Parts: sequence; C-alpha cells; structure tokens
Amino acid sequence: MKIVFMGTPSFAVPSLERVLANGHDVIAVITQPDRPKGRKRELAPPPVKEAALQHGLPVYQPERMRSEEAIALVASLAPDLIITAAYGQILPKAVLDVPPLGCINVHGSLLPKYRGGAPIQRSIINGEQVTGVTIMYMAEGLDTGDMISRVEVPIDEADTSGTLFEKLSAAGADLLMQTLPSIEAGTVQAVPQQHDDASYAPNLTREDERIDWTRTARQLYDQVRGLSPMAGAFTQWNGEPFKIWRCQAIAATNSGVQAAVPPGTVLSASPEGIAVQAGEGALLLLDIQPAGKRAMPAADWLKGARLEAGAQFGGGLQ
Repeated sequence: MKIVFMGTPSFAVPSLERVLANGHDVIAVITQPDRPKGRKRELAPPPVKEAALQHGLPVYQPERMRSEEAIALVASLAPDLIITAAYGQILPKAVLDVPPLGCINVHGSLLPKYRGGAPIQRSIINGEQVTGVTIMYMAEGLDTGDMISRVEVPIDEADTSGTLFEKLSAAGADLLMQTLPSIEAGTVQAVPQQHDDASYAPNLTREDERIDWTRTARQLYDQVRGLSPMAGAFTQWNGEPFKIWRCQAIAATNSGVQAAVPPGTVLSASPEGIAVQAGEGALLLLDIQPAGKRAMPAADWLKGARLEAGAQFGGGLQ
C-alpha cells in the first residue's frame, strides 16, 4: 500500500513510527503548519513533522485541507490509503474519495463517546474510569464513520491527560498494526456507530480551565488532572490567575475547620499543602503556579507568601 500519513501532535508519532517500522510505504506526511510556541513565540514544528524529517519523508503543511491546492496535492500523491491520527482538521469529501482503500482515523476514545478534538482531556475531567482507542473509516461528519477496531484502556486514579495521552498513543499504534492487514486484504467488517449514543469532546476553552469552587472536591480533582500538564486549571488570587497543577481531594473535616465556610475559603496552609473548601469536601493544593512565577510545590510558595486560614480563592477573573 502507498500510504499518506496525516497527524500533528506527539499522540500521532508512535502510529507513524510503527507504520514505518513494519515496512509500509509512507509516501508523504501531511501535518499542520509550524506554530508559535513558548514565551518567545518562536515558530516550532509539530512533533509529527520532526519525526517524519528524521526518516527522510516528504512533509507538506497546508493551512487548510479544504483548499483547492491541498486537495490537488493529495490527488497528485495518489495514495492507496490515508491514515490520520489527531491531524486537527476535518477532511473534505474530495480528499476522502482519493484513496481506493479509504481514509482511516486513530481516535482517542471509545466511539461514539467523545467525538471531537479533546476526548482524552474530557474523559478525565468527566471522571471516566475507562476509555480507549477506536480506528474508524473517516466520513464527512465529526468522527461519525464506521468503526473498524477498538481497544479499551483503563484510566487510573492518578492519570493526568499527559499520562493518558502516552497510554492511548501506544495503544493506538498497536491497534493500527493489528488493523492494517485486514484493510490491505479487503476483509474489514466495519460496524456503524450508534449515533444516538454519541457524546462530544470539543476543544478546551478558557472557561473549561476555570475552577468553580462550588463543585465537589472530586470533580475539581478530575478537572485539574484532566488539564495537566497542558493548559492547567486556574483560580484567582489577589486579582491574578493562580494555576493548580496537582492536588488531592480530601474531607473538609480533616482540615481543621470548625464551621461551614464558603467554597474557595482556605482551610489551612501547611507544609502538606493548601486545603481549600469545595462545594463538597476540600481540595489540597500540592503543586501551584502564581501569576508571573514558575510552577512549584505549594509548600515552597508558602515560605514567602502570606496566606492564612480564612483567605479566599476565586472571583471574577476574566
């Protein structure tokens, strides 16, 4: 098979590496354009581009796959199969129709649950205990195509989106290797999705990152680990953003509180961390990042910060 591989973040790299290691003919890689990164906002290549160049593969980076130039590019490559993994754009029908063996996608959820661009983060944020990878034929809709294969992956209590990305990335690469022979042989028996059971995982927004202290400590714990180590969850302290990178859900009765206090109230500040009242239970902040500072253990910040029980996190930060 002549294969065009389309992907962008590190999630897609193991799939590309395994396809190459198994001797498949990857004739080109298509990825997103280089984007500004870091404090200096210097252009940086996506991980898939870096991996492709290390293997000497031709790399193309169209801004829009729906453009006439991008469609013509794919047609000129004349692949037998297109493999996508977290590419970041919906492919138009004109592209989907090019390869005779179709376009398949390595998706980081158990479809039809969590269609969209942030299935891994949102599965943790929503408190799921199991997720997985689905390989499907691509259709014109958002992750609506028929399913070819899938594998379950448990979500551990301590998983963050970072650790789960790694697990699902490896599982997706393994599943892809198990799936490609049936595609090449033409023996795939794809299964239509039950669209009535679909749920969606849109890309994260600033509002998804904001801590709402009226929620339960367990919900906040899941939110924090689902946003780590990428965007990070934040609250407000002295009118400025205050990120929370690692925490624990604890019982408020264990933090020295004598009476009910409003959510967001600091219950205690000690070398163990900062205990903050939630809507139910409390959140023990372990790793934090005040505005303009690096991420650090909460205990280190407390050495120079004036924080006492009764102080309030939260507010109207935009």
